[in-house]
Amino acid sequence: MELAIGIILGCCALGAGAAMIAGIGPGIGEGNAVAAACEAIGRQPESKGDVTTTMLMGCAVAETTGLYALVIAILLIFVAPGRFVDILTETMKALGR
Repeated sequence: MELAIGIILGCCALGAGAAMIAGIGPGIGEGNAVAAACEAIGRQPESKGDVTTTMLMGCAVAETTGLYALVIAILLIFVAPGRFVDILTETMKALGR
């Protein structure tokens, strides 16, 4: 039983770490968006307002990917282990072990 609980905890921690790898994408995407916006403003300074608005909207949409990954990681660390251990203990009781 203790081994099964250890495996559950280890797999939840590995899953949370894998979910946080998704945080790399928004960082790279937002960096590219800001670089392109700075270049566009440098070429046509009069379009600063439109470019900035579009860039901020795009960065907000890109950031949601990282936030979803963070939510999944937090659930895997704090919620999932308890639920899986409860399921394991109920199954073991049902089997009579």
